[in-house]
Amino acid sequence: MKHLLSIDELSADELRELLRMTPSFAEVASRRIAKVPALRGLTVATLFYEDSTRTRLSFEVAAKRLSADTLNVAVKSSSVNKGESLRDTAETIEAMGIDAVVMRHASSGAPWQLTKWVGASVINAGDGWHQHPTQALLDCFTLQQQFGDLDSRHIVMVGDIKHSRVARSDVEAFTKLGATVTLVAPPTLLPPATNTWPVTISHDLDAALIDADAVYLLRMQRERQREALVPDMREYTALYGLTAQRASRLSTSVPIMHPGPMNRGVEIAADVPDLDQVVVVDQVRNGVAIRMAVLFMLLGSGGSAALPVLEAVVDDPDQQVDESAVAV
Repeated sequence: MKHLLSIDELSADELRELLRMTPSFAEVASRRIAKVPALRGLTVATLFYEDSTRTRLSFEVAAKRLSADTLNVAVKSSSVNKGESLRDTAETIEAMGIDAVVMRHASSGAPWQLTKWVGASVINAGDGWHQHPTQALLDCFTLQQQFGDLDSRHIVMVGDIKHSRVARSDVEAFTKLGATVTLVAPPTLLPPATNTWPVTISHDLDAALIDADAVYLLRMQRERQREALVPDMREYTALYGLTAQRASRLSTSVPIMHPGPMNRGVEIAADVPDLDQVVVVDQVRNGVAIRMAVLFMLLGSGGSAALPVLEAVVDDPDQQVDESAVAV
């Protein structure tokens, strides 16, 4: 595997392999020195044309924990503002010697185009409304920590499905692992052709929550909306928000998830994020580990075949690593 562009490019076995690798990388964070030399000598560039906090920072932390060098392209202060094209920017950073580029772009399909212009591995960190594969992977890993297995679990996703790349990637990943998914939203916030998705559609949040094993909230993506899609935000919150009353009816074993940033008082009541069953912080923490696994799978020579070396290091945090034994 050279690139990670979309969840649908991963087989169920490949998805499970990445999830199986992730606990070893999560353990690195607990070490006295939270770093392993698995990707020493390699360079990972981040190229974000849209704002990001969690994804961009977690990729940078992940690369550094693997001992890779990082190159952060600050698009807002780069030659992009002088009219430089994506192709010219990509070819410029590749000329500096990079091994992987993590890209976020407002245009769906931009990461696929990037693979035609650079020889480095390309990781899609979100393209338009289309895909956000590493978010789906970290969400699967977070749920596995809760349940052990997603098979036959019922996951309810609520909110602006139409504009959500997270929803598209998560639905594919959850269902590949055997979960059932219900999407809850007003008709105006559902994408076209949802009848082709492997999901159940509902407009009644209270009914959908009755047998939910996990609840996943999505924010209203106003930056992508070009028209008024709900008559009133107060009405939207009353019908589709996780209010304190709705949260109180959930079992405490039901995790509440959100990809961030949260709009408190809209899709989630202001005090609900303080509940113990809200796993948003776990999602952020797991984002570093899953992105370490992705970088290692793409850039570590032999992919998962090199994992036993890394696992041996993690099992003995004070061990001095023979870097020649770690394939890079």
